[in-house]
Formats: sequence, structure tokens, C-alpha cells
Amino acid sequence: MMKYDCLIVDDEEALSQSTCEYFNMFGIKTFCAADEKSCFDFLDKNKTDIILLDINLGKSSGFEICKKLRNTTNVPILFISARTSDDDVLLGLNIGGDDYIQKPYSLNILLAKVKAVLKRYSGHEDVFRFGSFKIDFAMEKLMKDGKEVKLKAMEYKLLAYLIQNRNRTVSKEELFQKVWGDAITSDGTLNVHIRRVREKIEENPNEPQYIKTLWGTGYVFEAD
Repeated sequence: MMKYDCLIVDDEEALSQSTCEYFNMFGIKTFCAADEKSCFDFLDKNKTDIILLDINLGKSSGFEICKKLRNTTNVPILFISARTSDDDVLLGLNIGGDDYIQKPYSLNILLAKVKAVLKRYSGHEDVFRFGSFKIDFAMEKLMKDGKEVKLKAMEYKLLAYLIQNRNRTVSKEELFQKVWGDAITSDGTLNVHIRRVREKIEENPNEPQYIKTLWGTGYVFEAD
């Protein structure tokens, strides 16, 4: 199963797509579904740490979807809706919703709410294991078979960012901005750091198992 941070279920496709793109840009791996069938089809094949759920979904009701979800999962559900009555808010919370956010919403405030819920429910792990390695995000250390693998500061930041956005293509421009904090970092600098990280985690750096290059696009860290 593929692992996502957030699932948005909303039939306002332009809004949900822009929200999805915004979340992905900030490292919250997000998928959009437009209706009940798409929602459950997604959940049959993937996992998510939080669901943003609209109420009016064509022939479906977000309230009914929430009730069905609560039969099988305790994943946090945040209702997002233009419906603002106290009755709607209370109903949403009473049937298992964790919060109720009114449309139109501010993307940066919604992102902050989602991040807070993910942190509260430990959606983002403190430790991630791949192969014989373990990365400890709290301690900012990479371990192999119980021994620390020495990484320079930028090597660690690069590896940690790729792992936290694993199974998603990360563009060079995103790495320049999010890892270096500099939109004009050179390709050469990035290539050198990628090579050095590969030399420390890959059995064969020339045929990487984890950090894959997508030519002309960027990189992806592949792991379950």
C-alpha cells in the first residue's frame, strides 16, 4: 500500500487540486478524490493519516461517508464545508469528525491545522527504517546496524527531506528552496550532495535502490 499524509474528498475539483498542490509543496503528501466511490477506491489501495471531507458531494453526503469510515478507521477527519450552521457543525463533530473548517479557507491556515493534527496523532514518524538503516529525525542522525553514519549537515537535510517526501517526485527547484533555502543553488552542488548521500546508503551508488533520478525532473526516495 502507498502511504499518504492527507486525502481530500471534495467535488470542487479546482479548489481541492490547488489545496493538494499547496500541501505537496510543503511536504504533506496529498491525494484528491471527487466523490464517495473515489474515496473508498483510494482507501482500498492506500493509507492516509488524515482526511479532509466536504459535506455536499453530489449524490453523496460527507456525513454518511464519515459514518462509514468510522466503522473501519480512527483516522482524523476534518470536515471542510461552506455550510456554516451550528447544527451542521455539531452533527459533524458528533458522528466522528475531529474538526469543522468553513469554506472559503485560507490555505496557510488549513495547512497549519493539518500539520497540528498530524503531529498530535503522530502521523509523521520520529524514526524511519529502510534496509539496515534508521534515520532519527528528532536526533538528526542516521544509523546503520546500531552505529551512526556520519553525514554533513546539508547531506542530512537532503536525505531527511527526501525520506519525509518519499515515493513522491521532488524537483530540483523544491530541493534548492526547502533544503538550501536558496532558489539559485547550482545543479552541480545538488549533484555532489546526492552522490555523497548515495555513497553512504546505497549498496551500489551507480545503481541506487533508494534515491532514484528522474532525468529532467528531480529525484524520488523509494521505500515503503
